[in-house]
Amino acid sequence: MFRVAPLRPGRRLLAAATAMTTPLLPEDFLGLIDPLWSTTQLRGRVVARRRETDRAVSVTIEPGRDWDGHRAGQYVRVGIDVDGVRHWRSYSLSGPQDADHLTITVQAVPDGIVSQKLVRDLPIGTIVQLEQAQGDFVLPDAPSPLLMVTAGSGITPVMGMLRTLDAAGAVPDVVVVHSAPSAEDSIFAAELAAMAERRSGLRVITRHTGEQGRLDLAELDELVPDWRDRDAYVCGPSELLDAAGTHWAATPDRLRVERFTAPARSTGGSGGRVEYGDRAVDVEPGTSLLEAGEAAGVLMPSGCRMGICFGCVLPLRDGQVRDLRTGDVHGEPGDLVQTCISGASGTARLDTP
Repeated sequence: MFRVAPLRPGRRLLAAATAMTTPLLPEDFLGLIDPLWSTTQLRGRVVARRRETDRAVSVTIEPGRDWDGHRAGQYVRVGIDVDGVRHWRSYSLSGPQDADHLTITVQAVPDGIVSQKLVRDLPIGTIVQLEQAQGDFVLPDAPSPLLMVTAGSGITPVMGMLRTLDAAGAVPDVVVVHSAPSAEDSIFAAELAAMAERRSGLRVITRHTGEQGRLDLAELDELVPDWRDRDAYVCGPSELLDAAGTHWAATPDRLRVERFTAPARSTGGSGGRVEYGDRAVDVEPGTSLLEAGEAAGVLMPSGCRMGICFGCVLPLRDGQVRDLRTGDVHGEPGDLVQTCISGASGTARLDTP
């Protein structure tokens, strides 16, 4: 004979509340009082925005109680509703890791649905969806001499690291080599300069590419003569990251990179007709399955749009697809396809939610 274990007091209270609110859940009522009380979805409330440049803002978010915090250098996926459609994007956390609130710094990109919303039109008090922080582009437990090479918004995760070290009062020997088109486009320029003035261990080298041209990593021999003796963190456009992989080829264990820019796409291939559930769409060569589906009004799961987070995968039922990064054709029935980096290669069929 089996005996049923008695419910703990909290469970009994929840069960009683559920019985009283059925068919709705207690959370449905709690969410009307404060959306951050959700126990099924991690949410956040925008509590501050600060303009960094004409194209960049820092957005501070109060997270719900289930937020686990983050390590300096990590990123977070943020879900924003735009015109009734939820879009997910990944942004580096630029605040110190022990802060009560999380901060992301976003630079608007042309035709960027979410980045334009965040930079231009996001009222204080907006409720956003969150996932837990991710990523291994983080500070070592015992920072040794460090070299940070960044470009554009690639300074964002590095700023989270520097703010964490600064808040702890322990900025070690760090050299930051940061590139931006101009002084006006240089995110955190004033704060970096002030921090370098305050912390003797920090040296900041700024390059304005509009005047001085792009940084050639061979210049590190002159700018940072002991660069080989430092742990290097590199974040920026894919060209910089690719060059870093070559530059540190002899000592790859000393290099960490953070890649958020979309890889170059192959424009080859024939495109083709793809069935998204019961809807057929003609997909042009070089167009991703995600873009083509959205343009046709198909409700598509999406994420980083860079082939990183796997938030856009759909099951492939028939045909094959083309990897837009490499041009390779692949796929078997039942495979999960990353629609943001896959294009059509003839006819195919996808399962949709």
